[in-house]
Amino acid sequence: MAKRAASSASAKAPARAPRLRAGEQPPEERAKPVHFDGPVVFGQDAAVAQLVHALRSGHMHHAWILHGPQGVGKCSVARECARLLLDADATDAHIAAFKAPRDSRTAELIDAGSHPDFHVIAKERADDSSIKEMRDRKQTNIPLDLLRELMIGGTVGDGKTFDSPVWRTAYFGHNKVFIIDEAELLDLYGQNALLKTLEEPPPGTYIFLVTTQEERLLPTIRSRCQRVAFRALEPDAMRAWYDRHAVPADARAWLSEFSEGSPGTAELAHKQELRAWSEELLPRFEKLESGVFDATLADRLAELVNEFAERVVKENPKASKEAANRLGTRCALLTLASRLRAQIASAARTGDAALIARAAARVELIVELEREVRANVNLKHALANLVAQWGAL
Repeated sequence: MAKRAASSASAKAPARAPRLRAGEQPPEERAKPVHFDGPVVFGQDAAVAQLVHALRSGHMHHAWILHGPQGVGKCSVARECARLLLDADATDAHIAAFKAPRDSRTAELIDAGSHPDFHVIAKERADDSSIKEMRDRKQTNIPLDLLRELMIGGTVGDGKTFDSPVWRTAYFGHNKVFIIDEAELLDLYGQNALLKTLEEPPPGTYIFLVTTQEERLLPTIRSRCQRVAFRALEPDAMRAWYDRHAVPADARAWLSEFSEGSPGTAELAHKQELRAWSEELLPRFEKLESGVFDATLADRLAELVNEFAERVVKENPKASKEAANRLGTRCALLTLASRLRAQIASAARTGDAALIARAAARVELIVELEREVRANVNLKHALANLVAQWGAL
């Protein structure tokens, strides 16, 4: 790790905090973080070992791509690596265990979301931007102006000029860490603007691009970064995750089938009671596949998503309704995807090529709906088209 320096007496907190994601609590309402004695993440030994080796070598690369399925621990690993890089109290033993101190001043600031040298960039940050145009429009990507404001600096569309947090001296005289979550949502202008920073960042600056779709990053971005692959968890690792989170035994079999080795998906399904969605929706889609058109199915899907979003916002008025709608849509699509996985597995065992082809075509319908959601297509219209096309197959 880079040589540690004394904390700066002039350190100050960042000016603004990010907009909350669906279901997230604001800092002042969060309980004190619960820290476990066990590992930070389960089932990612190879990925963690790669980062530990880099940290202990004294030649930690400045730019990393953490890629793999959704909900398997990529962002958790990036955050833990950030703690180790930022905390002057972290020892070699902490690094070897890949677990930073939890009783230091650095840990306290990170837990409170106020560490001035720790920057997390995500599309939701646009909701709290100082750029009015950014706040007023729906954000489905991470545009260049947001990247300029939060990371690389420069002049934005409304004429404002931002200095560059990347090139700013670390407040605590130590390292700086930037995590770009859902990095595949960086637009092409943002990716191109990021190239120079990735190529020649200032000393003590570390950048983590977290993505489920690495192929959407420019080849020139990928060539400047070290890559760390994440994978779906094996059954033993999922069982350990269930034990830590006290998931009831009678829920585990269904969750395992639904989540396919993704703790994040399992947590979402358990918390939002998606089993009830499956029990209601999947029989109706089964009838649809047999040729019985269901005229109210698309409306019911939209209703479930809206009820989900309203519930999230009611529980936390500071949550974004748009983000809650996107998450509710994802819940519906995960439910349908679970049926298609089961169909493909069954058809593969029996050699039913026709069923495999139909299921694969329906997977494409889900992918297309995801594209439409990102493009801000009217959700009710998109769901109606999904149902019509699903039945037509």
